[in-house]
Amino acid sequence: MNPKPVPILLSARDQLHATITKYLSTLGADHPMVVLERPANREHGDFATNAALANVKAMNSKPRELATKIVQHIVDKKYDFLERVEIAGPGFINFHLSKKYFGNMLSTIRKEGEKYGNSIMGKGKTVIVEFSSPNIAKPFTIGHLRSTIIGDAIARMMSFSGYSVLRDNHLGDWGTQFGKQIVAMKKWGDENAIERSKQPVRMLVELYVKFHAEAEKDPTLEDEGRAWFAKLEKGDAEARRLWKKCIDWSMVQFNAIYKRLGVSFDMMLGESFFEDKMDEVIADFTQSGIAKESQGALLIFYPGDKYPPLMLRKKDGATLYATRDFATDKYRIGKWGKDILIVNEVGAEQSLYFHQLYEAEEMVGYCKKAQRKHVAHGMIRFKEGKMSTRKGNTIWLEDVLAEAVKRASTFNPKTAEEVGLGALKYNDLKRETIKDVLFDWDEVVNLKGNSGPYLQYTYARAKSVLKKAGGAKGAKAGSVKNAGSVPTQTMEAGKPGALEYMLDQFPEIVARSTEEYAPHHICTYLFALAQEFNTFYNSRKIVGSGEHEAYRLSLTEATAVVLRNGLKVLGIIAPEKM
Repeated sequence: MNPKPVPILLSARDQLHATITKYLSTLGADHPMVVLERPANREHGDFATNAALANVKAMNSKPRELATKIVQHIVDKKYDFLERVEIAGPGFINFHLSKKYFGNMLSTIRKEGEKYGNSIMGKGKTVIVEFSSPNIAKPFTIGHLRSTIIGDAIARMMSFSGYSVLRDNHLGDWGTQFGKQIVAMKKWGDENAIERSKQPVRMLVELYVKFHAEAEKDPTLEDEGRAWFAKLEKGDAEARRLWKKCIDWSMVQFNAIYKRLGVSFDMMLGESFFEDKMDEVIADFTQSGIAKESQGALLIFYPGDKYPPLMLRKKDGATLYATRDFATDKYRIGKWGKDILIVNEVGAEQSLYFHQLYEAEEMVGYCKKAQRKHVAHGMIRFKEGKMSTRKGNTIWLEDVLAEAVKRASTFNPKTAEEVGLGALKYNDLKRETIKDVLFDWDEVVNLKGNSGPYLQYTYARAKSVLKKAGGAKGAKAGSVKNAGSVPTQTMEAGKPGALEYMLDQFPEIVARSTEEYAPHHICTYLFALAQEFNTFYNSRKIVGSGEHEAYRLSLTEATAVVLRNGLKVLGIIAPEKM
């Protein structure tokens, strides 16, 4: 269960933004342009803005003069979260946060715990995240890992950010491939053997591969496949029986994988669920004049030839996955309202198709393009190149999971499952989704590089320090000595360090990742945070450091909280020991 968003006061950044915007409005700016950024060099402040430069023309003023007015207005507010405010260069304004601010931040992290970093940005909004969507009777391979893991992370991020999230596994349980599968089962299959098998899908795939091998020698098999799919569409009893068997066998294996990965769904409505809704979709597009007959087939034509025509119905009367997708989205909108957001996590090779789909849905009046988002992912590649089901050179996900756990067992057999699966997930999520993944085991299961095990190890290290300081009971409860307000008077002299600065950014990183559907931002942040904590750990004594102990333990505890929360949003377990 996801924690409920915590009602919080405006952050320092939000307060500064609101104050500057309102002040510029009182000075006569109609639409003040105010952006606060975190400078790469902290000597230039914890936040900085070019608001004086950006609004100088509208204000009919000189940049430094306007900057001086803004600074004085902020100074007059006497914000206790500010140490000082200064003007730099032609009119940049730099804000330096106070020690009290960072002390309050650490207290907030301690108080909010697993809720730290969440928000209400999505409050009142419903989003359907469609992901994974494997094909029935096809292998669940390492190639399906990307959609499953990325989609799960996006659903987690959006839920953590206050959205009402519905997870949908749109199973590929319909289509011409089932005609081929039925032909293969009737010609070469042994139902009893498949029923007894612990890996029934592998046997179905072997039959599917054999069909294509035989079809290369005997093309009439393709005609038989089309004929059996036509029977399936018309409700033929034998076709339906074999088709349902394929679904049952497949779901046993699929559900076992989802359980192991910690991935859940609110809906698992396959394409077949929308079979009886096709006529209504076709009527919507034909009656509106959007779809027209062409050489016996029904096509959607786009104004100005913006996109290639999209086929809605074949000349033999068969529907396509586009028809079923239209029916799916019409059903969703009818059930959850026209204002819902729908996210499709699908491979990048489908990008053109989703442009066509979203454009057509807006044309017919189902929903606006702004309500749709295609999160595209690249391929997982090996030296042999892209995998193909038809040729049989697949890499089954169960085998990959087993290998990951085996390799992780060298660290600690007791945590091998969490570390191995976490390593696989992080390896996928740490890069932009659109980029291909070149799979390398040495990179995946690595305690030193930018990897899941490195983050888990850092978390376990922090928990070990807390256990040493407060005893096993205290560490388990997430408490340390002197729990309560953070003693800022015991902070080291000078400006709060990079670790404090990093911890403060977590809510912003989560918000950015959610807005951009980009979990890699969280990965990049967590890796930098882990590096910063390890530098802190190696350069300072924590337990037994005298007057500095309480504050350093607070930093350690806060780091553990943020690492755990960040990993959880990614769907990765943070073990207490490594």
